[in-house]
Amino acid sequence: MLKVAKRIAAWIAVVVLILVAIPLVLTPIYAIRGVHPVSTLMLFDEITVRPVLRDWVPIDDVAPVLLHSIIMSEDGQFCRHHGVDWGELLSVVDLALDGEETRGASTITMQTVKNLFLWNDRSFVRKAIELPLALYFDFVLPKRRIMEIYVNIAEWDTGVYGIEAASQHYFGKPASKLTAREAALITVSLPAPDVRNPAAPSATMRKLARRVERLAARSGAYVACVDDK
Repeated sequence: MLKVAKRIAAWIAVVVLILVAIPLVLTPIYAIRGVHPVSTLMLFDEITVRPVLRDWVPIDDVAPVLLHSIIMSEDGQFCRHHGVDWGELLSVVDLALDGEETRGASTITMQTVKNLFLWNDRSFVRKAIELPLALYFDFVLPKRRIMEIYVNIAEWDTGVYGIEAASQHYFGKPASKLTAREAALITVSLPAPDVRNPAAPSATMRKLARRVERLAARSGAYVACVDDK
Protein backbone atom coordinates (compact mmCIF):
# COMPACT_ATOMS: atom_id res chain seq x y z
CA MET A 1 0.00 0.00 0.00
CA LEU A 2 2.86 2.35 0.86
CA LYS A 3 4.56 1.60 -2.47
CA VAL A 4 1.36 2.44 -4.35
CA ALA A 5 1.03 5.73 -2.45
CA LYS A 6 4.65 6.60 -3.27
CA ARG A 7 4.10 5.84 -6.96
CA ILE A 8 0.99 8.03 -7.04
CA ALA A 9 2.85 10.84 -5.28
CA ALA A 10 5.74 10.51 -7.76
CA TRP A 11 3.37 10.68 -10.74
CA ILE A 12 1.63 13.71 -9.28
CA ALA A 13 5.03 15.39 -8.80
CA VAL A 14 5.95 14.66 -12.43
CA VAL A 15 2.65 16.08 -13.70
CA VAL A 16 3.10 19.24 -11.59
CA LEU A 17 6.65 19.70 -12.90
CA ILE A 18 5.46 19.33 -16.49
CA LEU A 19 2.64 21.83 -15.95
CA VAL A 20 5.12 24.30 -14.47
CA ALA A 21 7.68 23.70 -17.22
CA ILE A 22 5.24 24.31 -20.08
CA PRO A 23 4.74 28.07 -19.50
CA LEU A 24 8.40 28.52 -18.54
CA VAL A 25 9.49 27.05 -21.87
CA LEU A 26 6.75 28.49 -24.08
CA THR A 27 6.93 32.08 -22.83
CA PRO A 28 10.33 32.88 -24.45
CA ILE A 29 9.07 31.22 -27.64
CA TYR A 30 5.97 33.42 -27.56
CA ALA A 31 8.25 36.46 -27.53
CA ILE A 32 9.02 35.71 -31.20
CA ARG A 33 6.75 37.85 -33.36
CA GLY A 34 6.19 35.14 -35.97
CA VAL A 35 4.76 32.72 -33.39
CA HIS A 36 0.97 32.72 -33.04
CA PRO A 37 0.03 31.28 -29.62
CA VAL A 38 -3.27 29.53 -29.00
CA SER A 39 -5.31 29.51 -25.80
CA THR A 40 -6.41 26.50 -23.77
CA LEU A 41 -10.01 27.24 -24.79
CA MET A 42 -9.05 27.16 -28.45
CA LEU A 43 -7.27 23.85 -27.96
CA PHE A 44 -10.33 22.44 -26.20
CA ASP A 45 -12.55 23.58 -29.07
CA GLU A 46 -10.23 21.93 -31.58
CA ILE A 47 -10.12 18.68 -29.60
CA THR A 48 -13.91 18.58 -29.26
CA VAL A 49 -14.32 19.53 -32.94
CA ARG A 50 -16.26 22.72 -32.17
CA PRO A 51 -16.31 25.46 -34.81
CA VAL A 52 -13.51 28.00 -34.32
CA LEU A 53 -13.22 31.34 -36.08
CA ARG A 54 -9.81 32.96 -35.79
CA ASP A 55 -7.53 35.08 -37.96
CA TRP A 56 -4.29 36.27 -36.34
CA VAL A 57 -3.56 39.92 -37.03
CA PRO A 58 -0.33 41.83 -36.26
CA ILE A 59 -0.77 44.58 -33.71
CA ASP A 60 0.24 47.10 -36.38
CA ASP A 61 -3.00 46.19 -38.18
CA VAL A 62 -5.25 46.82 -35.17
CA ALA A 63 -6.85 50.25 -34.79
CA PRO A 64 -4.94 52.00 -31.96
CA VAL A 65 -8.24 53.18 -30.47
CA LEU A 66 -9.15 49.53 -29.83
CA LEU A 67 -5.93 48.99 -27.87
CA HIS A 68 -6.51 52.21 -25.94
CA SER A 69 -10.10 51.21 -25.18
CA ILE A 70 -9.05 47.82 -23.81
CA ILE A 71 -6.36 49.28 -21.56
CA MET A 72 -8.58 52.02 -20.16
CA SER A 73 -11.42 49.58 -19.59
CA GLU A 74 -9.59 46.46 -18.43
CA ASP A 75 -6.28 47.55 -16.92
CA GLY A 76 -5.53 51.26 -16.65
CA GLN A 77 -2.07 50.65 -15.15
CA PHE A 78 -1.02 48.15 -17.84
CA CYS A 79 1.91 50.27 -19.02
CA ARG A 80 3.10 50.94 -15.47
CA HIS A 81 2.90 47.67 -13.55
CA HIS A 82 5.02 44.54 -14.03
CA GLY A 83 2.29 42.03 -14.72
CA VAL A 84 0.36 42.42 -11.46
CA ASP A 85 -1.35 45.56 -10.19
CA TRP A 86 -0.58 45.06 -6.51
CA GLY A 87 -2.52 48.12 -5.39
CA GLU A 88 -5.69 46.92 -7.08
CA LEU A 89 -5.16 43.36 -5.87
CA LEU A 90 -4.68 44.39 -2.24
CA SER A 91 -7.78 46.57 -2.46
CA VAL A 92 -9.82 43.56 -3.58
CA VAL A 93 -8.36 41.41 -0.79
CA ASP A 94 -9.34 44.05 1.78
CA LEU A 95 -12.90 44.09 0.44
CA ALA A 96 -13.07 40.29 0.61
CA LEU A 97 -11.79 40.26 4.20
CA ASP A 98 -14.46 42.82 5.10
CA GLY A 99 -17.09 40.53 3.63
CA GLU A 100 -17.94 42.94 0.82
CA GLU A 101 -18.57 42.10 -2.81
CA THR A 102 -15.33 42.17 -4.77
CA ARG A 103 -14.52 43.19 -8.33
CA GLY A 104 -11.99 41.61 -10.64
CA ALA A 105 -8.34 42.55 -10.18
CA SER A 106 -6.87 40.69 -13.14
CA THR A 107 -4.49 42.66 -15.31
CA ILE A 108 -4.27 42.17 -19.07
CA THR A 109 -1.08 40.17 -18.46
CA MET A 110 -2.84 37.94 -15.93
CA GLN A 111 -5.73 37.37 -18.31
CA THR A 112 -3.27 36.51 -21.06
CA VAL A 113 -1.42 33.85 -19.07
CA LYS A 114 -4.72 32.46 -17.84
CA ASN A 115 -5.95 32.11 -21.42
CA LEU A 116 -2.68 30.61 -22.60
CA PHE A 117 -1.83 28.20 -19.81
CA LEU A 118 -4.63 27.84 -17.24
CA TRP A 119 -8.36 27.28 -16.93
CA ASN A 120 -11.50 29.35 -16.33
CA ASP A 121 -12.71 29.56 -12.76
CA ARG A 122 -12.32 31.88 -9.77
CA SER A 123 -10.41 29.49 -7.50
CA PHE A 124 -7.57 30.63 -5.25
CA VAL A 125 -5.44 27.81 -6.69
CA ARG A 126 -5.65 29.22 -10.20
CA LYS A 127 -4.99 32.75 -8.95
CA ALA A 128 -1.95 31.57 -6.97
CA ILE A 129 -0.49 30.04 -10.13
CA GLU A 130 -1.52 33.00 -12.27
CA LEU A 131 0.36 35.65 -10.26
CA PRO A 132 3.95 34.34 -10.68
CA LEU A 133 3.22 33.43 -14.30
CA ALA A 134 2.11 37.01 -15.00
CA LEU A 135 5.27 38.41 -13.40
CA TYR A 136 7.43 36.05 -15.49
CA PHE A 137 5.47 36.76 -18.66
CA ASP A 138 5.85 40.51 -18.18
CA PHE A 139 9.58 40.12 -17.48
CA VAL A 140 10.20 38.17 -20.70
CA LEU A 141 7.83 39.88 -23.15
CA PRO A 142 7.49 43.58 -24.02
CA LYS A 143 4.12 45.18 -23.32
CA ARG A 144 3.28 45.61 -27.00
CA ARG A 145 3.79 41.87 -27.63
CA ILE A 146 1.67 40.98 -24.58
CA MET A 147 -1.13 43.13 -25.95
CA GLU A 148 -0.75 41.60 -29.41
CA ILE A 149 -1.16 38.10 -27.97
CA TYR A 150 -4.05 39.14 -25.75
CA VAL A 151 -6.19 40.65 -28.51
CA ASN A 152 -5.51 37.62 -30.72
CA ILE A 153 -6.54 34.94 -28.21
CA ALA A 154 -9.41 36.65 -26.36
CA GLU A 155 -12.83 35.10 -27.06
CA TRP A 156 -15.34 37.71 -28.30
CA ASP A 157 -18.20 35.29 -28.98
CA THR A 158 -18.63 31.54 -28.78
CA GLY A 159 -15.80 30.14 -30.89
CA VAL A 160 -14.77 33.60 -32.15
CA TYR A 161 -11.17 34.25 -31.10
CA GLY A 162 -9.09 37.33 -31.70
CA ILE A 163 -9.92 40.89 -32.64
CA GLU A 164 -9.72 40.37 -36.42
CA ALA A 165 -12.30 37.58 -36.36
CA ALA A 166 -14.44 39.56 -33.91
CA SER A 167 -14.32 42.73 -36.01
CA GLN A 168 -15.36 40.85 -39.14
CA HIS A 169 -17.96 38.87 -37.18
CA TYR A 170 -19.69 41.90 -35.66
CA PHE A 171 -18.99 44.79 -38.02
CA GLY A 172 -17.93 43.21 -41.31
CA LYS A 173 -14.63 45.09 -41.40
CA PRO A 174 -10.98 44.49 -40.49
CA ALA A 175 -9.70 45.40 -37.03
CA SER A 176 -7.65 48.20 -38.57
CA LYS A 177 -10.85 50.03 -39.59
CA LEU A 178 -12.69 50.00 -36.26
CA THR A 179 -14.10 53.38 -35.22
CA ALA A 180 -13.85 54.73 -31.67
CA ARG A 181 -17.48 53.77 -30.97
CA GLU A 182 -17.07 50.25 -32.42
CA ALA A 183 -13.86 49.78 -30.46
CA ALA A 184 -15.61 50.80 -27.25
CA LEU A 185 -18.57 48.51 -27.91
CA ILE A 186 -16.41 45.51 -28.71
CA THR A 187 -14.31 46.22 -25.60
CA VAL A 188 -17.25 46.27 -23.19
CA SER A 189 -18.40 42.91 -24.56
CA LEU A 190 -15.21 41.23 -23.27
CA PRO A 191 -16.40 40.45 -19.72
CA ALA A 192 -19.45 38.57 -21.07
CA PRO A 193 -18.98 37.81 -24.77
CA ASP A 194 -21.66 35.12 -24.76
CA VAL A 195 -24.42 37.59 -23.80
CA ARG A 196 -23.15 40.98 -25.00
CA ASN A 197 -23.43 41.74 -28.71
CA PRO A 198 -21.49 44.81 -29.92
CA ALA A 199 -23.47 44.85 -33.16
CA ALA A 200 -26.80 45.03 -31.27
CA PRO A 201 -25.87 46.69 -27.96
CA SER A 202 -28.26 47.04 -25.07
CA ALA A 203 -28.80 50.39 -23.35
CA THR A 204 -26.36 49.31 -20.63
CA MET A 205 -23.73 48.40 -23.20
CA ARG A 206 -24.13 51.75 -24.96
CA LYS A 207 -23.70 53.57 -21.65
CA LEU A 208 -20.57 51.60 -20.81
CA ALA A 209 -19.22 52.14 -24.31
CA ARG A 210 -19.65 55.91 -24.06
CA ARG A 211 -17.57 55.91 -20.88
CA VAL A 212 -14.84 53.76 -22.46
CA GLU A 213 -14.83 55.99 -25.53
CA ARG A 214 -14.26 59.06 -23.35
CA LEU A 215 -11.46 57.36 -21.42
CA ALA A 216 -9.74 56.17 -24.61
CA ALA A 217 -9.89 59.66 -26.10
CA ARG A 218 -7.80 61.05 -23.26
CA SER A 219 -5.70 57.99 -22.44
CA GLY A 220 -2.39 59.76 -23.15
CA ALA A 221 0.58 58.31 -21.26
CA TYR A 222 -1.51 55.42 -19.96
CA VAL A 223 -1.27 53.73 -23.37
CA ALA A 224 2.23 54.82 -24.43
CA CYS A 225 3.67 51.29 -24.14
CA VAL A 226 1.45 49.94 -26.92
CA ASP A 227 1.91 52.98 -29.16
CA ASP A 228 5.71 52.78 -29.08
CA LYS A 229 7.00 50.59 -31.92
